[in-house]
Amino acid sequence: MEIFQWPHLNLLFSSMLIVVVLAADPYSDALLSFKSEIIDPFHNLDDWLEPNSGNPSGKVHACSWSGVKCDNNSTIVIGLNLSTKKLAGKLPGKQFSVFTELVELNISQNSFSVEIPVEIFNLTNLRSLDISRNNFSGHFQGGVTGLQNLVVLDAFSNSFSGPLPVELSKLEFLKVLNLAGSYFSGPIPSAYGFFKRLEFLHLAGNFITGNIPPELGNLQTVTHMEIGYNSYEGNIPWQLGNMSELQYLDIAGSNLSGSIPKQLSNLTKLQSLFLFRNQLTGLIPWEFSRILALTNLDLSDNFISGPIPESFAELKNLRLLSLMYNEMNGTVPDGIAELPSLDTLFIWNNFFTGSLPRNLGKNSKLRWLDVSINSFIGSIPPHICAGGELFKLIMFSNKFTGNLSPLSNCSSMVRIRLEDNSFSGEIPLTLSHLPDVSYIDLSRNKFTGGIPSDISQASKLQYFNVSNNPELGGLIPEETWSLPLLQNFSASSCNISGNLPPFKSCRSMLAVELQKNNMSGVVPKSVSHCRALEIINLASNQLNGHIPDELASLPALSVVDLSHNNFSGSIPAEFGKSTNLLLLNVSYNDISGAIPSEKVLQSMGRSAYVGNRELCGAPLRSCSASMSIFGSKGTGKLRLVLLLSAGVTILIAALLFWLVYLRKGNKGQWKMESFIGLPQFTANDVLRSFSSADSMEELPPLSAAVCKAVLPTGITVLVKKIEWEPKRMKVAIEFITQMGNARHRNLIRLLGFCYNNHMAYMLYDYLPNGNLADKVTMPRDWSTKCRIITGIARGLCFLHHDCNPAISHGDLNSSTIVFDDNFEPRLADFGFKYLIEFIKGRSSEAIKDELYMDIYRFGEIILEILTNGRLTNGGEIVQSKPQDVVLREMYSENEATDDSANSLQDEIKQVVDVALLCTRSRPADRPSMKDALKLLSGLKGQGKQ
Repeated sequence: MEIFQWPHLNLLFSSMLIVVVLAADPYSDALLSFKSEIIDPFHNLDDWLEPNSGNPSGKVHACSWSGVKCDNNSTIVIGLNLSTKKLAGKLPGKQFSVFTELVELNISQNSFSVEIPVEIFNLTNLRSLDISRNNFSGHFQGGVTGLQNLVVLDAFSNSFSGPLPVELSKLEFLKVLNLAGSYFSGPIPSAYGFFKRLEFLHLAGNFITGNIPPELGNLQTVTHMEIGYNSYEGNIPWQLGNMSELQYLDIAGSNLSGSIPKQLSNLTKLQSLFLFRNQLTGLIPWEFSRILALTNLDLSDNFISGPIPESFAELKNLRLLSLMYNEMNGTVPDGIAELPSLDTLFIWNNFFTGSLPRNLGKNSKLRWLDVSINSFIGSIPPHICAGGELFKLIMFSNKFTGNLSPLSNCSSMVRIRLEDNSFSGEIPLTLSHLPDVSYIDLSRNKFTGGIPSDISQASKLQYFNVSNNPELGGLIPEETWSLPLLQNFSASSCNISGNLPPFKSCRSMLAVELQKNNMSGVVPKSVSHCRALEIINLASNQLNGHIPDELASLPALSVVDLSHNNFSGSIPAEFGKSTNLLLLNVSYNDISGAIPSEKVLQSMGRSAYVGNRELCGAPLRSCSASMSIFGSKGTGKLRLVLLLSAGVTILIAALLFWLVYLRKGNKGQWKMESFIGLPQFTANDVLRSFSSADSMEELPPLSAAVCKAVLPTGITVLVKKIEWEPKRMKVAIEFITQMGNARHRNLIRLLGFCYNNHMAYMLYDYLPNGNLADKVTMPRDWSTKCRIITGIARGLCFLHHDCNPAISHGDLNSSTIVFDDNFEPRLADFGFKYLIEFIKGRSSEAIKDELYMDIYRFGEIILEILTNGRLTNGGEIVQSKPQDVVLREMYSENEATDDSANSLQDEIKQVVDVALLCTRSRPADRPSMKDALKLLSGLKGQGKQ
């Protein structure tokens, strides 16, 4: 009986063994459990499936899944790479207990949130942990010392808060530590100076405070250290000069003060040193010439004084030298021109004097030179283009003289800015030999000989400005308007004569400014081809004929100034149909008939129409009063009465101005600068209007002293008062002028400013229709929300991409978005924050960072509009939630929850996607405003009415 039982027992044992083998795949089970607890909206883990059959070989089924790496036998999972899978939710932890042999874990560039599961810290064999570019938050969990073999820890761009984890310093094999781009606060632990093998340390872009610990100087193995973009106190520790292997050091944007320690010159392997945007003072140490490996040196945006050290001639590897926006003086050493590797030299906005080195450009392939806003004299160095790669030459606002002959063969040039100097002679640029040039500004010089006749050969030209060259003369070349990309053409005050050439092709043209010349003839009807034209200023010429209907019919036209010419006929009625027109000025012509009755034309004010004897209708005299006062009986007596009245008025005005002048104190002669849209008032006119209590109404303070005033012609303006030190006046006026020249339908116009050596009054359009903060809680239909969002986007896009240089808004919020009569949004206060920083002499944020912040705030404003004001400053909130949860909330807020609202849901998702992109925590991950506007294009706005 026992003999027959053995085969049965053997069979039973074998069956049990097979079951055990089939079930012995804990890795696959753990990963399937992991998948079930996270959000995978794009189905990137769809190949993670349960096996259809058993696994008698003992191999891990998951080894064939995406992102899973196994050993050579496929029996152990040693790596898990889920990077860029667009996963979200809370990262589960209990499953990690199975992966005891895991060497690499990469979950970067996803949307995991909340805290890191502490179970990860039990993976004792882990050598690389990458959790970067997620939304992990809270304090960095304790227990990280369990990762005793860890070599790489990358937690870049998350939302961690609290102190930097001190216990990381106990990881003796750690070589890479990246905790940048979160919200860590408090000081850098002094224990961070005792890593034994660390080579890469990145702590930038947090809220770290306190002093930089001198113990960091003990890091003898670190080659790369970025600890900038924080808010430290005190100086740069001299002990950092002991980091003998250091090749890259970045402590920019960190509120550091004091002088630059000369001990940094001991870093003989250093290739890149970035200390810009701090409050550093004193001289640049001459000892830096010992750092022979130095390639990039950026000390810009500080308070550094003194000259460029002569010893810099020893830095033969130097490619970038940026000292812009400091208080440096003296001349540029000749040795700088001998550096064989130099390709970028930024020294703008200092107090440098003398001539540029004669050999600049001769010994290196110079690519970018910016010496603007100094007091340089002399001519352009003759060999400036010798390297054949110069593509940006920026020399504006100096005292340069001579001609442009050194630029005659600069075929690589893309951007040329020489405005506000004393250059003279003919313009020798052979534009047909400049295939890539896109920007040329030669304004405010003494050029002669006319505009280059081959301008039409510069096929990539977008901006051309030769204004305020009073002896330039010549004609507008015949084919000028045919340039396919030309957007801005400015040649005002140039003594140009002849006729306007026909507008054969001008599809990209945005602005034509030809005021104050001697041009004659008519405006060609072919101007109808300029469908994108927004600004045309032909004032103060000798043009004649009728104002063409084709001009009045252009759809984008916002500013038209035809004043002080010889135009005749009537005002085209098409102007009154324009939805974009902000200014029409036809004063001082021979125009007759009635002013069209549309509100947009009557709102221009009398100053837009005066000087046309046969023109009538509001806001001028009624057309029914056909008999002139001066043509009736008794004109002699009446004329005498009027003259006496005028004399008394002038006397009273003079006395009022004198009182105002005494009241404000003698702070220098007042001057007035007007931009397009403001009649040519004098400073006296403006100041006199301030003296009347009836014309000034106090408003709640915004970013500066603000009031409302009524100017002599009845124009109501918003006035902002700013004050400055005389030494800051020049840079302030430069920036105000740039703000004033920014014209777009979604921007509040800066009409002009009245100033002296100590203060200025800035005059803005006054719009009494409230701001977004007042109206955001009012329920709006979807089409209205779309119009507001896209209007804001267009305004920002114009500031970022169509202004040269770009202007950041700086204070974008629902209170600085106002509405015109058509409920079109306009951006107010743009650039004002940056202007105040200029005036106070403070170190302002770099323009690139400011543009990124504008984009972030735009994303938050989208969320505020979509939620009817419920979600303010909501960037972090929505980034911490799964996208499907955010979408459900937005559908509910906008009444798009039922199945019949699919098209509306698609549009809401499109807008929400833009908001999520714009509010990404890492600035470089955000789209440009041009891209954001493209993503918003095509919205139909078909919501419930």
